[in-house]
Amino acid sequence: MKKTLLAITLILGVAGTVGWVLAQRYDGGGRGDRGGAPQWQQDQEFAEDVFTFVRIRYNSGYDEYGQGGYDFDRPRRGRRGGFGSGRWATDYPDSDLNLSFRLQQLTSMEVDPQGRVLELTDPRLFDYPFIYIVEPGGLRFSGPEVQALRRYLLNGGFLMVDDFWGEQEWWNFYNQIKRVFPDREPVELPLDHPIFHAVFDLKEKPQIPSIDHALNGRYEGRTWERPDAQTPHYKALYDDRGRMMAIICHNTDLGDGWEREGENEWYFHEFSEKKAYPLGINIVFYAMTH
Repeated sequence: MKKTLLAITLILGVAGTVGWVLAQRYDGGGRGDRGGAPQWQQDQEFAEDVFTFVRIRYNSGYDEYGQGGYDFDRPRRGRRGGFGSGRWATDYPDSDLNLSFRLQQLTSMEVDPQGRVLELTDPRLFDYPFIYIVEPGGLRFSGPEVQALRRYLLNGGFLMVDDFWGEQEWWNFYNQIKRVFPDREPVELPLDHPIFHAVFDLKEKPQIPSIDHALNGRYEGRTWERPDAQTPHYKALYDDRGRMMAIICHNTDLGDGWEREGENEWYFHEFSEKKAYPLGINIVFYAMTH
């Protein structure tokens, strides 16, 4: 896999917090395909040397109501009225567009403003060193997907898994990733791991709830979405050389912190600004430079 090492420099210098620069972006209320997310032009001289956020479209064994059966082609209405298909489309496209914009805004990285949606079996997958899977609590890999993901990760690719909660969803994902790597175990990352300090210095392993759960638990200090999901976990998979191939973000939802930044000022300052964007940028930085 061709993996371009992108030199990323902070506009913020040594401030250590996004709040010094980052202002809440107006939520466009669904106007246009980008929902109010800013557009920008890529430098054509570096058209092949840009970071592209790639979301993986996958099949799942449970629908959004917990019922069995595949929902790969089941329409699912998004927040802005667009249609995705199943759990893979959660927070899409706003989370992808907003994180891409913040990467373009806050770093010297050149970023594709559009992003991509691919299946694991798409041969174009190997053109992109970073992929994102959301809500894998009902995920079911096919045999070809298992083979493709194993090959992708062992050849230098990086996977970020996000937004699944509780023990049942963990064991579903664990069983699926063990099909990909039967001989490898996810390893809990300690707070002193560089991924929590690569660009922004995080003082805790953050738990980011969806905006609805955050608002409902605001005055109780509750940030978890389920009783069995009170502790956020960040686990990694490593290859034989010690390179991190995947980060698994369990009992937390970075994608909602990116997607819903413009809807509520308190949620933006408490979760998007302090946690979801700093950690998202750290993860991308770490993935692209290690």
